[in-house]
Formats: sequence, C-alpha cells, structure tokens
Amino acid sequence: MNIEAFVVNKARDAKEGARVFAKASSRQKNGALVKMAEALKKRAKELITENRKDIKYAQKKGLSKALIDRLTLNEKRIDEMSQGLFEISALPDPVGEVTKMWQRPNGMTVGKMRVPIGVIGIIYESRPNVTADATGLCLKAGNAVLLRGGSEAINSNRAIVNVLRDVVRKQGLHEGAVTFIDIPDRKAVMEMLKLEGIVDLIIPRGGEQLIRAVTENSRIPVLKHYKGVCHVFVDKNADLKMAEEICYNAKVQRPGTCNAMETMLVDKKIAKYFLPGIIRKLKEVNVRVKGCPLTRKIDPSLEKVKEEDFYREYLDLILNVKIVRDIDEAMTHIAKYSSSHSDAIVTKDYNTAMRFLKEVDSSAVFVNASTRLNDGFQFGLGAEIGISTDKIHARGPMGLEELTCTKFIVLGNGQLRE
Repeated sequence: MNIEAFVVNKARDAKEGARVFAKASSRQKNGALVKMAEALKKRAKELITENRKDIKYAQKKGLSKALIDRLTLNEKRIDEMSQGLFEISALPDPVGEVTKMWQRPNGMTVGKMRVPIGVIGIIYESRPNVTADATGLCLKAGNAVLLRGGSEAINSNRAIVNVLRDVVRKQGLHEGAVTFIDIPDRKAVMEMLKLEGIVDLIIPRGGEQLIRAVTENSRIPVLKHYKGVCHVFVDKNADLKMAEEICYNAKVQRPGTCNAMETMLVDKKIAKYFLPGIIRKLKEVNVRVKGCPLTRKIDPSLEKVKEEDFYREYLDLILNVKIVRDIDEAMTHIAKYSSSHSDAIVTKDYNTAMRFLKEVDSSAVFVNASTRLNDGFQFGLGAEIGISTDKIHARGPMGLEELTCTKFIVLGNGQLRE
C-alpha cells in the first residue's frame, strides 16, 4: 500500500471512531479514560523499554539535550500522563451543554449547544506524553484523534497508542478513535494535511519550522503557536525576593518548553539592587546570560545581547536581560518582540499590574507568577492539547471546551418565515 492510501485508510478509521464517540455517554467516555490511566501505570515498564530505543536513536543522531529531555519517559512522567487522564475523566463533559438560550418575538427559542469537532489531527515532535494527553482530551470532548508523532519517538508513541487502543476496544467502543500514523516518512504528514472532509482540525505541536510547514501546506483549519518568546518584567515596585524566585523558575525549571522566559526586563530604578543576585543565581546553574549595555555596566562579564536575540526562542539555558526606563518601555519591548504566548510582571502596585494585564496582548498574562504556569493542567483544565496564540476559536491552553464547537438549536411550535 502506498503512503497516500495508508494515510487515507487511517483517517477513515478515525472518522468511524469519531461517530461512535460523538454519541458516547459521559459514563462510557469517563470509564474508558479511567481504564486508560490504570493501564498506562500497569504497563509502565513496557513503555520505558520502548522509550529507551528512541532515546538511543536520538543520542546517535545528536539531538539536543532539550529535545532528548522532551522525549524521555520515566516513572514520574508516566504517572503524570496517568494522572492527566484521571483528571480529564473527572471534569464536566462539555458535549451537549447549552451555553445560552433566548426567545424571539415570534415565540421561537434559539440557543447554542456544544458539540464535538470530529477528527482532530495532532502533528507533534518528541514529547510522547502528548499522545496520552491529546487522546484523553479529544475523546472526552467526543472527538477522534489522528496522531502523527515525530520519527524520533515512534517506538514510544506506538507503545502508548497500543495501550490506549486496547482499552477502547475492551470497553466496546471504536478503536479508530485513537489512530496513529506509524510511519516515519514525512510524506505522511503532507498527505494528512490534504484530508479536507475527513479530518476537521489540525493542531501542530513542536518547533517553529514544523508549525510553519503545517500551516503553509494544510487544506484543513490549523490551531497553532509558532514559538514562545516569553518575558518577565520586574517593576520598580516589585518584591525583589519574589521577583528573583519567579524569574529563576521561569528560566530554569524547564528551559526547553514554550512558556519558559527568554527575556527578563528590569526597571532601571531597582536594577542595581536586583540584578547582581539573580545573575549570580542563574550562573550557578550554567545559564548563559546576555545583557544590554546598561546591564553590562552592572556586570561587565555578561555577553552582549544583540537585536536579533530578542526575537529568539532559545529553549535552552540562555537568557536576555534588558534594563528599561519604566512599564511603558517594558510593554513597548514586549509588543515588538513577544510571540504573544506568555508574559509576566512582578509588582506590588495594583494600578501597574492592571495596566499590564489590560495592555499586554498575549494568550496568558501573569501578575506575580511564573510564565511556566501557562499550562492546561496548571489552569485546572486537566491535560492540555496545546497552547494557541491564534485569536479565532481558541486562545491559550486548549482544554475540553476548546475541543468542541457550537451549533445553533431552535425550538419552535410551527413558526414560519413571513
């Protein structure tokens, strides 16, 4: 069978699965999710064994430490995958929810009801946990998921999908609802993007190059973010101890993620008090710090930050630091260089905080909290399927509601159009 026929058959199987899950009750869906969560933990050794094959291959190919970190499965991450499915099973089912109703002068009642989207294609790199997270969210929202992970994680993804499909089959539902395109050839992605009428939505998760390629070639609507160029602004009225902890967490806790801080902005009025301590702390964990001219006056040992650096998503232990005059310069910088993903301010001043919340145009804006918290699980959505920086349909972490659309419902008693 050629690649085109292979992908089409997989997608049609997913379409059949979508029809079944669109009609499934909350009890059926929740039961399947709970069984999936239990099965992942029971078969953890099997998953780790398959994952080691992928890690070995990644190391042989010379992939970066950040990518290998994203790829790695261990007991803790499998427990997190399992817990994510448990969390999703406990969330309210959005399908069938009537979000609003109103009555027209002719007596008919008009409303809007949440319904599944259909078949959701997920194209992603490295992170095998996406396989379970995406499946759980899509199924709970009554959709089927068509998964296409990267070649570097093919063994891990195949093993996870086998566990999940086994559960779906044993629960008497259609296993096509969890479908994995398990061939590494990149042509499979291009064929997947042509399946208008079978696949209803594409969500790419990965680097900017992947997301741009998907967006440019897809005949299907795409929800995306290109990159995460995130900022933390330390205001003149910040609690400096809190600011140090937030900035350290935003850069160091997991630098290879899209919500990690790439540029730290500091008000000039507190820079000489704040910067020496945080720079020293960052250097202790091998963060490569690049500074603007004013920053380098405080610490001449820093590298010079270049204009193009402010646009970069490092996904690594590298940080830009810039001293700004005030909140206005900070927000002007963010407006120019931010990717509208996650931006934060640390301040004790209420009015300053409210200005930042109102005027910074990002998918999530934080006051006195780390950008690393822009995450569906952290926001109480259960697991997330991705973070969208689009402004149509969904923005920010995409949980269950974002995986549904609405239809109008009309209740009448014989009304006709005059």
